Amino acid sequence: MKNVDDKIFLMHAEVCKAMANPIRLKILDALGHGEQSVDVMAKSLNLRKANLSQHLAVLRQRGIVATRRDGLHIYYCCANSKMLKACAILREVLLEQLEEGGRLTKQVSRRG
Repeated sequence: MKNVDDKIFLMHAEVCKAMANPIRLKILDALGHGEQSVDVMAKSLNLRKANLSQHLAVLRQRGIVATRRDGLHIYYCCANSKMLKACAILREVLLEQLEEGGRLTKQVSRRG
C-alpha cells in the first residue's frame, strides 16, 4: 500500500505545483463560472493570449482543465468540479485567517 500512497502524494504535489501561481488560480476561478474560450478568458483576466495559453497548458498537463474544440475555437472547462470545491475551501480558510489576523491586530493596538 505504501507505493499507492507515495504515488498519490507525488500526484498531489504535482497538482499543487501547477496551482502555485496566482494567474492559474484566477483561471480556475473563472472556469468555475463555466466553460470559456481563450478569447473570453484573455479579456476577462486581462492577459495576452500567449501568456494565458502557457498557463492553460500547465493546467491541462496536470489534468486540472479539459478542452473542447469547436472549429477554430478551443473552449476550456474545469476537468473535475471537486478541484473547484477544494480551491473554495482553501480560500475560505485563508479568508478566516485574514479575519483572525485583523482581530488580533485590533486587540494588540487597543492594548498598546
